[in-house]
Amino acid sequence: MKCFNIYKKALGAMVIALAFMGCSDDWNEHYDVPAAGQGDLWTAISSDANLSNFAKVVKACGYDTTLVGKQVFTVFAPTNDHFTEAQADSIIEVYHQEKARNIKDRDNSAIKEFVQNHIALYNYSVSSASNDAIVMMNGKYINLTANTFGGQNMLTTNQHYGNGVLFTLSNKVDYFPNIFERLRKDADLDSVANFMYSYNKYSFDEAASVPGGIVNGKTVYLDSVVTLENELFDRLGLINDEDSTYWMVVPTNDVWNKLVTEYQQYFRYDKKVNKRDSLSHANARMALLYGTVFSRTKNTDAVIQDSAMSVNAVSYLRRLRTYGTYDAKYYQYDKPLATGGVFDGTENTVTSNGQVMKAANWHIDKKQTFFQTILAEGESSQRLDSVDKLSTQAPLTIVNVQSRNPFYGKLSSNSFATILPAGASSNTMAVFNIPNVLSNAGYDIYMVTAPALAADTLASTTERLPTKFRVRMSYNDENGDPINSRNWINLQTRLETTPDAVDTFLVASNIKVPFCSWGDNITPQVKIIVDTRVSNSEVRSGAYNRILRLDCIIFKPHED
Repeated sequence: MKCFNIYKKALGAMVIALAFMGCSDDWNEHYDVPAAGQGDLWTAISSDANLSNFAKVVKACGYDTTLVGKQVFTVFAPTNDHFTEAQADSIIEVYHQEKARNIKDRDNSAIKEFVQNHIALYNYSVSSASNDAIVMMNGKYINLTANTFGGQNMLTTNQHYGNGVLFTLSNKVDYFPNIFERLRKDADLDSVANFMYSYNKYSFDEAASVPGGIVNGKTVYLDSVVTLENELFDRLGLINDEDSTYWMVVPTNDVWNKLVTEYQQYFRYDKKVNKRDSLSHANARMALLYGTVFSRTKNTDAVIQDSAMSVNAVSYLRRLRTYGTYDAKYYQYDKPLATGGVFDGTENTVTSNGQVMKAANWHIDKKQTFFQTILAEGESSQRLDSVDKLSTQAPLTIVNVQSRNPFYGKLSSNSFATILPAGASSNTMAVFNIPNVLSNAGYDIYMVTAPALAADTLASTTERLPTKFRVRMSYNDENGDPINSRNWINLQTRLETTPDAVDTFLVASNIKVPFCSWGDNITPQVKIIVDTRVSNSEVRSGAYNRILRLDCIIFKPHED
């Protein structure tokens, strides 16, 4: 069957270099002693009375030992003239407060936003022609010119020492957070931040690290690399990536709490679903976040005036394969800057890799994102077989409508299923799986049937006769067991096809099921049962036949 499949399991990663860690791309540049200068960086910094405030922070955060090691660094140290002792003490206080809360050094704000913001791996020098961006230990790109660093004037330059180069600055360089980091700095957005940061995972990257020898039978690394992995980056967008540019519409805590409370009812899983509580918790929140991140590479200033395509949107050419129709337009929005558009009324903050767009008024409707029309094809599909073959005993064949046929272009995917009776006196019954059905969400259910002429323009009179059929529905109970066939829900007890016509039947309105099957690797639990209801006498008289030609079953979100 054709369905959406958006909850992909993937991992995004970024490299964090710690005090004792760094890149291993170039051993010589990283470890060789610069051509000029004596002593080490820490001795030079700690012996300079005008750098005492900077030195105080470096020592308090444990980087004094880093700056006497074998690794090579470039340090940009603000002097006491504009970096005061009170400022230094404030940074040290943050360091101790976060240490007391068991925040690791790699995430400690004092280290990441101040110390590592003024230290780069490798040695850098400037000349009159210098104008480049260098990567700091925290991964940030900061502009370095002949006379400035990060917009601050350099007082001294190119001071070479045994393990690196020292520059002095007129003032400290402010830390410029990216979108992911900015979420944590706004109290109105901490619900989103807490959820996304809960997926952070660090792992040691042995392949990228530089071994330094064996001690007590274990490898000791001169240069270690730790990788931050967060699977949400690949699901939503690489909002931590300093090399990309995004806009992210972010719900305030009030919006988050209201919509998560509403969305939780749509993701109730039965007891046979593995980790159902965790799945329900995550999906209700991901449903709100999907479709909120926009790559500025694709959404240029000109394009975004007309339409905004989020990272989760599917291109027009892929819609048929993904959703079963070119008309599906999920996760992209028309006129986003107009009144009522998805960007309307947001409070925007520039970040190092784009823009956070704080939204106290939410303009992204669930029917534009996760609450989607489900199209189950009558015929089998390579992506998902909608026919329940264990329950369907009647012979079923797939018919492809030829391009010269008058019904070409009038049926979904130009194909349908022909379901024949199992015997001369038997009625036809077929069972179809409907995936990704949300719980407690109202659906209008449609069924589309095809005429015999769509298969063969020379079909006989008997083949072209109408048929009568009924439609029932089954779903799982709380324990994950299908409801008993005696309790199947009757949607329509008598429908009749029209000879030589494509029929679209509304078989139910605002139908809701108690448990959902939304997401990857979740077995569809909602079933539609179709069986013909034609008597032997009606067949003998030539009034009806028992051939059911099913194009598709559609679950469409109910319009209130």
